[in-house]
Amino acid sequence: MSESYSNVSASSTSSLNSSSHDTEDDQTIASILAEEEQLKNNRRLGKRLSHLDSIPISYLSSHPSLCLQHTPRINGDIPDVNDASLDHERLSERLATYDLAELQMEGDGNCQFRALADQLFRSPDYHKHVRKQVVKQLKHHRKLYEGYVPMKYRSYLRKMKKAGEWGDHLTLQAAADRFETKICLITSFRDTCYIEILPKDKNPTREVWLSFWSEVHYNSLYATGDVPTRAPRKKHWLF
Repeated sequence: MSESYSNVSASSTSSLNSSSHDTEDDQTIASILAEEEQLKNNRRLGKRLSHLDSIPISYLSSHPSLCLQHTPRINGDIPDVNDASLDHERLSERLATYDLAELQMEGDGNCQFRALADQLFRSPDYHKHVRKQVVKQLKHHRKLYEGYVPMKYRSYLRKMKKAGEWGDHLTLQAAADRFETKICLITSFRDTCYIEILPKDKNPTREVWLSFWSEVHYNSLYATGDVPTRAPRKKHWLF
């Protein structure tokens, strides 16, 4: 009986290890396959938007009137229906002006992480992995972020770990830092169309492009005509 249990246990452990390796392989493969496509997409987007004035987040911190919601901070109030409608119209006009299109993310509270996952790994399904890495960054580098959180920091981390918890402007900075990436936002803000969030004390190794409907929703951005069709993943999720 004990021998049988031992065999089952060994088989189970082997299966778990195999699953873990498969998941890691999935992430590696996704990154490799995404690299060439991302470079092509970034070149097109960069060329299309090269004339826009970028606004580093450090500058916004000292000039909050330009774009208050994009300083590192937790989310503000959701706009009322009229303001949200005007914001969405403004964002749509900007995307059309620069010949950009959105890959729509599911509105389940994970849209920021889904959009980042789509840009980083070419699959919104990696949003759990992105959230985990962002929370790890926030936890291990507390001194960088704690001053922006108007609550107990541990409570903030517990909240942000939960699936469906909205990402905020602080998690964007943490994502930029964790993945060493420049995050480029086309926004619905009245006074600011384009914002860059840069990793602190590091040169970005890549860049991602998101649209931001102020305090409502994030989507993944592509040049018009290049928006991919994303099939749901069937094999593994990243946790």
